[in-house]
Amino acid sequence: MKELLIELDTGAKTSLYEQIYEYIRRNIMDGRLSCGERLPSARLLAEHLKISRSTVDAAYAQLVSEGYLQAKRGSGYYVCDIGGLYDFTGHGHTDADNESGKQEGGCDEKIPAEQEVRYNFLPGQIDDQGFAYHAWRKCAKEALADLESRRQLLSVGHPQGEYELRRAIATYLYQARGVYCEPEQMVIGAGNEYLLQLLAQILGGPRLVAMESPTYLQAYHTFCNIGYTVSAVPVDMEGMQVDRIPDGITLAYVMPSHQFPLGTVMPLRRRLQLLAWAQGGTERFIIEDDYDSEFRYTGRPIPALSGITRQEQVVYLGTFSNSIMPSVRISYMVLPQPLLTAYKETCGFYASTVSKEQQMTVCRFLTQRYFERHLNKMRGIYKVKHDLLLQLLRGKFWVWRIYGDHAGLHLAVELACSLTEEEVIARARSFGICVQGMSGCYIAGNKKPDDRPILLLGFGGLTQEQIQEGIQILERCVVHHAADRTDSEKKRTTG
Repeated sequence: MKELLIELDTGAKTSLYEQIYEYIRRNIMDGRLSCGERLPSARLLAEHLKISRSTVDAAYAQLVSEGYLQAKRGSGYYVCDIGGLYDFTGHGHTDADNESGKQEGGCDEKIPAEQEVRYNFLPGQIDDQGFAYHAWRKCAKEALADLESRRQLLSVGHPQGEYELRRAIATYLYQARGVYCEPEQMVIGAGNEYLLQLLAQILGGPRLVAMESPTYLQAYHTFCNIGYTVSAVPVDMEGMQVDRIPDGITLAYVMPSHQFPLGTVMPLRRRLQLLAWAQGGTERFIIEDDYDSEFRYTGRPIPALSGITRQEQVVYLGTFSNSIMPSVRISYMVLPQPLLTAYKETCGFYASTVSKEQQMTVCRFLTQRYFERHLNKMRGIYKVKHDLLLQLLRGKFWVWRIYGDHAGLHLAVELACSLTEEEVIARARSFGICVQGMSGCYIAGNKKPDDRPILLLGFGGLTQEQIQEGIQILERCVVHHAADRTDSEKKRTTG
């Protein structure tokens, strides 16, 4: 058994678990720990280093999940064979390599290899068993036949998207979200990121944009790539704190109907305050991202911000990624009249980024009311899963608070335990549970280092049995580290 001479720096910013992980990983990469070598047990290493065993467990779990170590039941941890996977030239693995691990989704979390994941609690997953395959196939066949009959299948189509689809979406937005718009105001694009880049060209010049923090980091990275200066505005239980938007800001990106990742709903008073902010300056605009407003499980749907007033300061973004399927890369942007004029002058010559065939398939899915029936069915399926997950979490002494418990496809769960968020995630991964932490959703430097760990538990792609089993295993990961609380505190588990 190999002795590990690890020198821990208790005063460093890097956690002890990360220091142990990095020491072992580098020794494996450099060949000082060879394939098949057995490492000390977590108990022995913890006693030697005079730290808690949970810290060593978290480091070992991370190394197992990344393939550096193999855990053999009843025997211990052994170094895996990684020969040929790295260039042992002294350069090793750098922080730049870590940056390449960003996945599409709300937060910056690495996703383990598919075969390692037994319970995928990542946000944004959908129930593929409940999808209306027969209806979708019928609409696709009809769209293809119709396009072929008119010999238009190979044509580029309208730059803003097919008029029939824009008209169908406008009808849906008026009926479901209270948004009044004309098809001429709408631009169809392949994903919200593309539409944000298009909007930047319409607005012209560098901009200062306010974003909620925590937030949807895909949008944050997009703004940064565009060259915008992003200002993080803290949120409370009513969403973005409008009175803390800095001077000079001309854009505010918000998700008022279901904020990601906290799931909060912006009440009318705060919405009116935000609209008043937009009216209080020149060329101020609000970007309303209404990404999954369809799935609300109590009460009536929350009207969109754009539905409150017809003022010219709101740019509305929507998508079919959650409501239909992620692979349908059809998003839409509703432009107020002044920006529509600017669009036609600056970007009106751009070709559509979505194929005409897919646009017309979605159009038929909407106009033939398959979409409405599909949403009703999926809303029922997701409500059962949502309520089950809530039932399993409520009243647990290791759950401090639950956020966003009335809508969407995930819950944000604040934990009452002595583990860090990274340690909880690493322990969960070692048991085949893939979760994301709230830390990865904050704009740089906005999160307090002493905050409790918060997990984002998506339930859309899991069966009821998987949800039950996964939460039982997750509880075992944190239960021995749960902080002591009074009886009155234990009752405060919902936000």
